[in-house]
Formats: sequence, structure tokens, C-alpha cells
Amino acid sequence: MYVSTSSGKQSRRSRPVPVEVDPAPRPSRRVFSAEYKLAVVAEYEQAPNGEKGAILRREGLYSSHVIEWARARDAGVLNGGDRGSGPAPRRVKKTAEQVELEQLRRQNQKLQTDLARTRIALDIMGKGVPRTWLAA
Repeated sequence: MYVSTSSGKQSRRSRPVPVEVDPAPRPSRRVFSAEYKLAVVAEYEQAPNGEKGAILRREGLYSSHVIEWARARDAGVLNGGDRGSGPAPRRVKKTAEQVELEQLRRQNQKLQTDLARTRIALDIMGKGVPRTWLAA
């Protein structure tokens, strides 16, 4: 790879620039089971104030994890393992016909809104509009 000037000619001082490859693999997201979350939340809530940080450090967690898990438990989302924490279910892909139908419906709605706005503007301006146009 050479560095070029704005005129497109190569400079005399152009040298190939080495491209560095990152040797570290991309980190993966951690996934915790519902049982683990409930156990950590219970232990965290029972610990005295001075030891809560030690629990978080030992488990490699942040306080926001525990707060979020406690809210989920209180909302009834963590029910002891009926569906462990994991990736959310994938949405079903729409067929081409469904996508086209939704697009046409949105376009139709926009056109109807524009038509209504135009009719109101013509009525306000007092322009003579044949009644046959308004019937549609």
C-alpha cells in the first residue's frame, strides 16, 4: 500500500504501510443461567454492606448485573430455570410478499394523509374544486 498525494501521483517518500492483524480473538458475551442469577442475587442481598463488593469481585460482575437480575426476579422473569438466560429467540423472517405488502400499506397511508392535507389546503384557500375530485 502506498500513500498518494491529492494529484494521484505517488510521492518519493511513499513506503508500504504494514497492516497489523490483531492476534486476540473477539471476546464472546457471557451467558448466566437463571439458577446462577438467583443464587448471586440472594447472596448479594444477604451480605453486609462491606462484603457486597467482594462478592462482585469474586464473581467478576458489576453491581448493575445484580440490580438488573433482582428486578427481573421481582418481575417474575427469573423463575428458577424454566428458561435459562440465553440468546433471545430469533424473529421469523418475512417473505418478500409480506415485506412488499407492508411497504405498499405504508405508502398508501402516506398518500391518503397527503391527499387529506391537500384537500384541507384547497378548502382554506377557497379554490374551486370540482365535487368529483372530493368524492374519491
